[in-house]
Amino acid sequence: MYKIAILASGSGTNAENIIKYFGKSTQIKVELVLSNNNNAFVLKRAAKLNVETMVFNREMFYKTDKVIDFLNKKNIDFVVLAGFLWLIPNNFVSVFKSKIINIHPALLPKYGGKGMYGMYVHNAVIENNEKESGISIHHVNEKYDDGSIIFQTKCEISENDTPELLAQKIHELEYQYFPKVIKKWILESE
Repeated sequence: MYKIAILASGSGTNAENIIKYFGKSTQIKVELVLSNNNNAFVLKRAAKLNVETMVFNREMFYKTDKVIDFLNKKNIDFVVLAGFLWLIPNNFVSVFKSKIINIHPALLPKYGGKGMYGMYVHNAVIENNEKESGISIHHVNEKYDDGSIIFQTKCEISENDTPELLAQKIHELEYQYFPKVIKKWILESE
């Protein structure tokens, strides 16, 4: 049984979707949800679904190995970022080399990098009159949104789309594809 840890900073709708998707799996289990935000709603979602949680601060994440040690103690095989807003430090990336993925709400390499998350991405896409957007699921390295792309899918943007409407389209793609891509990625890494 492969064990996943999800890192999230906010509401946790993707994390909840992933937990439910693997709820009856005999191959993959979401073992932990970790957050850098003590008030993140993802913690309540995880607790309601009987998934253990951990909250960490900037010092624990960047200046110690406490988070890595906790993941190793729990025998975590893969790490999934689902709305996690901090850059992953080098020591974390090297311990989980090729075992961390992230989802980004745009078609990378466009609209990626520091500060490009959530509505900031959708606002930029609409302001630039793009005709399409989508999601990118990619490996994580030491830079924001820079790892190799595993999967992308697109959606059309109509003239009347607002950033909020685009966000809804993107969320639907995330919910539909992210758990399936995680499963394929993990099972093909054997």
